[in-house]
Amino acid sequence: MDKLVIEGGQPLSGTIAIQGAKNAALPILAGSMLASGTVVIDSVPQLLDIEVMLHILQELGCRAEHVGDTVTINTATAYQAHIPEKLMGQMRSSIFLMGPLLARFGEVHLYQPGGCAIGERKIDLHLEGLRSLGAEIEEYGDRISCRAEKLRGADIHLGFPSVGATENIMMAATLAEGRTTITGAAREPEIQDLQHFLNAMGARIIGAGTDTITIEGVESLTPCRYRVIPDRIVAGTVMVAAAATKGKVTLTNTRPAHLSSLIHVLRRAGVGIGIEGDAITVGTSARPKAVERIVTSPYPAFPTDLQSQVMVLLALADGTSIMKETIFEGRFKHVDELSRMGADIRVDLNAAVIRGVSRLYGATVEATDLRAGAALVIAGLAANGRTVVEQVHHIDRGYDSIESMLARLGARIVRSAPVPDNGAVPG
Repeated sequence: MDKLVIEGGQPLSGTIAIQGAKNAALPILAGSMLASGTVVIDSVPQLLDIEVMLHILQELGCRAEHVGDTVTINTATAYQAHIPEKLMGQMRSSIFLMGPLLARFGEVHLYQPGGCAIGERKIDLHLEGLRSLGAEIEEYGDRISCRAEKLRGADIHLGFPSVGATENIMMAATLAEGRTTITGAAREPEIQDLQHFLNAMGARIIGAGTDTITIEGVESLTPCRYRVIPDRIVAGTVMVAAAATKGKVTLTNTRPAHLSSLIHVLRRAGVGIGIEGDAITVGTSARPKAVERIVTSPYPAFPTDLQSQVMVLLALADGTSIMKETIFEGRFKHVDELSRMGADIRVDLNAAVIRGVSRLYGATVEATDLRAGAALVIAGLAANGRTVVEQVHHIDRGYDSIESMLARLGARIVRSAPVPDNGAVPG
């Protein structure tokens, strides 16, 4: 497995453009199955999760290629609605194909999805929503089969604002007969982006970004070309890294409104933030201040996907902070790794008490999931000495060559690949 080797203590400095959003691109790629023909999606990052999604589309019969940051998919050649178990197990976002395949083919056969081990993430709301639209669903262990001769609009209430369920129901309902109303819907920017993409293909959807989304079903959709929004979590990661290293970085190709909760937290920590159009400048030369209490919650509140990164900043702050995690119960696995680097963090159920220290020290640590890995990279950048981050494949699921991105800002970071064993016997 590859490793990242980081020589810490170098303030980040410079300007960098933010990649397209993984969490917007994945449902959009899945939604391309709703139309027959060639769909072109721009600003798609080169990530493991993206490549898994494209591999699944190819298994379904599509022709798909990823050149630079543009994905071209010919969905006209798709001929089946069965997703192999091996591919489902590699990525949770494969579940996004359930709604589009059911709407297009009248059936879909798949398995419980995989992904990062950050806690229980049931798909009950996905299944309940599709049942409300008229799907008959049978479960055999991890295998799920859905069938519907005709999907029909319905009033659907989500007991929890699940992003995945909201998006899956939206996509299935675009080709359903009549009107579908989703109340209790998730409000994330990625859902708004999916609405804009589907509407560009001829869907009739309003309300994304609020807790009520209305979909008027249409008979068919037409392929289009579309550009994905910038990745707010990648942007947030770079912003925190700039603050943790006491540097100054300007990020372009951002949507500052999507980062308002993080900007608020960073300003509370004493970090300077400047905003001009789509550019955000983050800079500080002082030790951060503790933030009394941060609670993760669905958008527009503070995102769980930035909890571990901000925890690194608070680990270096002057004073004691509290971070409460309300979304995933397994999202404090990075705490033990940060403790190896000198952080003083105590976890009590779903809350972490962070007593700031004056410095972190380099160590060999393991990325246990995508965002934990990003946090450990930030810790390594800010630490004294050398840090080695193992299990980098987790980080590659969400960051397009994170070492190259950070090196452009002056970070001393390289990827170290394992030496292949060619069977030679040392002399």
